[in-house]
Amino acid sequence: MPRFLISIAIVLCASTSQADVWTFETPSENIQCVVGEGASVSDLSCTIIERSGAPAFPRPADCQSDWGHDFFMTNTGAVRMLCQPLNHNRDGFDRAEYGITGTFGGFVCHSSRKGLECRNEVGHGFFLSRAKQSVF
Repeated sequence: MPRFLISIAIVLCASTSQADVWTFETPSENIQCVVGEGASVSDLSCTIIERSGAPAFPRPADCQSDWGHDFFMTNTGAVRMLCQPLNHNRDGFDRAEYGITGTFGGFVCHSSRKGLECRNEVGHGFFLSRAKQSVF
């Protein structure tokens, strides 16, 4: 069983009285995500390390750091892009093999050769690939 599915199974069986945090990445190691699941709210942040094309949102005037790489949402909130230094580290994440769909903390993420798509409980989400990043 892939480590990604084992991680999800462990989290789903854990007590919801404390926050659980785990990570996963696409097989290319270009998209890495961190999930935090608590008793009342969960969050998901994903980073695309190497990307091309225009960012999904225009750069805010007050953003003086890297832009277009970091995506964040809660289990019921809209997607936000974060203005922060890009972490180029490609190590230590569980692998979400292509074709795997994970359901956890109010999110559904699907890893494919085309990219990674994640949605929350109310339908907000994003699609990330090297060539395209979109928010819905």
